Amino acid sequence: MDTKLFFRALGKFAAGVLLTALLLFLPAGTLQYPNGWLFCALLFFPMLILGVFLLRKSPNLLAKRLDAKETAASQKGVVGISALLFIAGFILAGLDFRFGWSDVPSFVVFSASVLFLAAYGLYAEVMRENAYLSRTVTVQEGQKVIDSGLYGIVRHPMYAATILLFLMIPLILGSWYAFFVFLLYPAVIILRIRHEEAILESGLAGYAEYKSRVKYRLLPFVW
Repeated sequence: MDTKLFFRALGKFAAGVLLTALLLFLPAGTLQYPNGWLFCALLFFPMLILGVFLLRKSPNLLAKRLDAKETAASQKGVVGISALLFIAGFILAGLDFRFGWSDVPSFVVFSASVLFLAAYGLYAEVMRENAYLSRTVTVQEGQKVIDSGLYGIVRHPMYAATILLFLMIPLILGSWYAFFVFLLYPAVIILRIRHEEAILESGLAGYAEYKSRVKYRLLPFVW
C-alpha cells in the first residue's frame, strides 16, 4: 500500500468531514439536525468505501481524483463558483433548519436519499469504466477515448451523476431554499463541459469522431 497516498487521502477525507459538519451544524445552531446527520452518512460512508477500494485496486486513479489544481483561468472560475454554491447551499440549509422556513415531506427526503445513492453508484461505475478520469480538465499521456458503457450513452456521465448528486443534497437536508441555490450548479457544469470538449477535441485523437457517434452530452435526447 502507498503510505503517502493513504495519509493524503485520509487528510482530505477528514478535512471534508470537518468542513461539512461546520457548514451544516454551526448555522443550524445545534447538533440535533437529523437531516444533517442523514446527509453526512449518505455522503461519507460510501466515499470511505470507495476510497479504500481505490487505494487497494487503483491507487493511480485515486491520486488523480485527489488532484484538483486547475490551470486554465476559466476552469478555476468554474471550480470557484461550484465551491461558493456548495458553501452557500449548506449554510442556507442549516439556517433553514434553525428557523423552520421549509417543510419538506419525509417521502421527498427518502426519495432524494435513494436517488443520491443511485447517483453515487453511477459515479462509481464511471470511475470503473474510465481509468483516465481526473478532477482537472487535461489530456493525459497515452489517453484513449472511452466509448463503451455509460460513455456510449452520453459523453459526460460523470457530470450527469454529479448534477443528480448536487440536486438531491438540499432535499436530503430538508431545505427548499437551498434547493434553489443548488439549481445553479447544472449551468456551471455546462460551462465546464463546453471548455473541456474544446480541449479534448483538439488534443485527444478520435474525440471528434466520438462526438459524432454519441450525440448527447448529459441527458439522452435532451442535450
